[in-house]
Amino acid sequence: MSYIHEQSAFETRKVLDILTRERARALSEREWKHRLIGYGYRIRETDHGQVVTSAALGHEICPLPALHS
Repeated sequence: MSYIHEQSAFETRKVLDILTRERARALSEREWKHRLIGYGYRIRETDHGQVVTSAALGHEICPLPALHS
């Protein structure tokens, strides 16, 4: 199975929609990050801020915008 690393703006928007929806449902940041793993995503701290990554492969998907809880 091959992995396509590039994502369209539409796919990135879908990922951010999932993150936003799950953040609103979670009671804490820890619970939110745990829920994201179920969708196959992680949040990683980098020199340029938080980045959404693939949980399985660790590829960066997009920068994480500020989400309000």
